[in-house]
Amino acid sequence: MLNIFTLANGRLFQEEIESLEELSKFQPIWVDLESPTPQEKRWVAQYYGLSIPEDAMDEDIEESARFYEEDNGDLHIRSDFLIADDEISHTVRVAFILNQHNAELKSKGVLFSIHEEDLPVFRLLRLRARRMPGLIEDAKDVLLKLFDADAEYSADTLEGIHDALEETSKQVLAGDVTDEIAGVVLGNIARQEDMNGRIRRNVMDTRRALSFMMRTKMLGTEQYEEARQIMRDIDSLDSHTAFLFDKINFLMDATVGFININQNKIIKIFSVASVALLPPTLIASIYGMNFKYMPELDTTWGYPAAIALMVASALVPMWYFRRRGWLK
Repeated sequence: MLNIFTLANGRLFQEEIESLEELSKFQPIWVDLESPTPQEKRWVAQYYGLSIPEDAMDEDIEESARFYEEDNGDLHIRSDFLIADDEISHTVRVAFILNQHNAELKSKGVLFSIHEEDLPVFRLLRLRARRMPGLIEDAKDVLLKLFDADAEYSADTLEGIHDALEETSKQVLAGDVTDEIAGVVLGNIARQEDMNGRIRRNVMDTRRALSFMMRTKMLGTEQYEEARQIMRDIDSLDSHTAFLFDKINFLMDATVGFININQNKIIKIFSVASVALLPPTLIASIYGMNFKYMPELDTTWGYPAAIALMVASALVPMWYFRRRGWLK
């Protein structure tokens, strides 16, 4: 899908392109390619003179090759954006190419973005740019606003993680944590920990991209200050992710502790039963020996007396354990 975005009266407008001829009708500041076809890549190459690298969206690209500036002044930035899902959260690699000056199009700059999936951050920026005049003035503003929206999206996701952990805390701290409840709690904790880790990696990647933009001195004074503000927001997210990691570890330890308590209860039952049945077993083993003379065998009360002795020998330890509170 090939979408271009133009500025009109300070607002960002989106146009979906379905042919090469349609590109000549617009003067965009942002060209977005979502899962582009080879034909759409050829249109971009023919009209804008931009060749999209084959490894633009590769996940295994070297870290040193994710941010660089070409000889013609084009900036290449590859950054990851988060998609937070209740079941499976993941990141999507986006390749940005900032053409800072295009003489043929008489443009001060065009931002090209290439990615495989539609991203919540992109949808958020499109919505804001339509409703808020003057939010975006050029292609560099688009890139900055995307990173700003990414930091805000990460913050909203962290709030969701905190709310989910609060619900989990109520389950854990209620006291009566069965093995079934513990299994559900551990699953929830694992999902929140995975999402928290992805957010931390995502904001680290955003920080690196902003640092690269600031080092290249491509930003104006106001844009530079805006980038610094986004960096400060990201720093605040780091401390919050650390807090959530501590909370996750606490809930994990508490849940595992309740599992151990439940297992100890089961082991205690077997221990009490084995100790209580030890005297009857001893008596039964004595009576099972082949003595030549056993008075109990010569009388009618012999076996009933032995059985009564065995029962009494089992009840006395149980009474003692109950009195000490070991059966509660």
